[in-house]
Amino acid sequence: MTNILELSNITKTFRGGVVAVDDVSLDISEGEFLTMLGPSGCGKTTTLRMIGGFDYPDSGSILLDGKDITDDPPFRRPVNMMFQDFALFPHMSSAENIGYGLKIAGVSRAEVEERVRGMLDMIELPLMADRMPSQLSIGQRQRIALARALINSPRVLLLDEPMSALDAKLKETMQVELRHIHDRVGITFIMVTHDQTEAMIMSDRIMVMRAGAIEQIGLATELYDRPETAYVAEFLGASNMIPASITRSAAGLIARAGDMEIKVDGAEGNVDDGAVRSLFIRPEKIKLARDAAASDGASTFSGVVKELFFSGNAVRIDLDVGADRPVMVHHQLDTGLNEAGLPGVGATVTCSVRADTVRLFDTAEVAAIEAEEAAA
Repeated sequence: MTNILELSNITKTFRGGVVAVDDVSLDISEGEFLTMLGPSGCGKTTTLRMIGGFDYPDSGSILLDGKDITDDPPFRRPVNMMFQDFALFPHMSSAENIGYGLKIAGVSRAEVEERVRGMLDMIELPLMADRMPSQLSIGQRQRIALARALINSPRVLLLDEPMSALDAKLKETMQVELRHIHDRVGITFIMVTHDQTEAMIMSDRIMVMRAGAIEQIGLATELYDRPETAYVAEFLGASNMIPASITRSAAGLIARAGDMEIKVDGAEGNVDDGAVRSLFIRPEKIKLARDAAASDGASTFSGVVKELFFSGNAVRIDLDVGADRPVMVHHQLDTGLNEAGLPGVGATVTCSVRADTVRLFDTAEVAAIEAEEAAA
């Protein structure tokens, strides 16, 4: 696909020597929905603001359609931003808010009205043209702000935490709706969020940021199933990170943690015999079983149920396997064992896990991440 936006070695330092963005390079494709994901202070919003022209990089360049826009002010860039608070003019109607940019640009009244009607139809609010922002729900205000950002047909739309003001139920609805709008208009969307679920639902690609730098970029499935760093593994979804001793043999790698022995995919590379690594397993990749029969090269292990936590159609089971910390298992109640058949606290259960769902990470890196989280 053709690149619409290219960031080359972008760096931004604020007062006091705080490096907000550290040598970031990124190519974004035409029509892509890219999400910058990370915690507060990781540099994602600063990167977004530099693309929009609201902040300027100390070094590096930004190219849009092959043209260097690094020093261009926001009004000279074919880029629009939708802000967290929507920033609607309280004294203007919905239609006036949407058409404001066209009016300022000198577009004829008849064309403004026609294009505003088209936008109201697209966001499915055709009857709200005369409503003031105070007469709209939060979800409706968000749609009006989105229509205002899109009506000038920008090459790139920037979205700064667009769902942060919505309640959980409305957020789920608007995540899908915004994705549908993106698909209809075909414009490149770049979104900032700290919400991992939001990023995975809405994005073509996700860029995970940490301390001003890119940790990993890829499809949601790539980042979730095959994280390249311990930080991505821990940040994106629930995970087990258990210190384990590694044994190398002709049969491959075996990770031992307490009473648990797990086969590890050979793709994990060279690991010295006897080395200690952090064993990474997604909780839902561990399957609860009634017997110890392994299949498809899966490893089996037993553990004692410490606690159970119910969440709708799933249950989290914490197992004591004699390791430094419990093993989390996420079990869907509509598969295999149902709620009535679940083991109780103190029961011993058998589980299985496939080698290709397991990864190894450096224990020092994991310890540093856990120390960061504890200090936050």
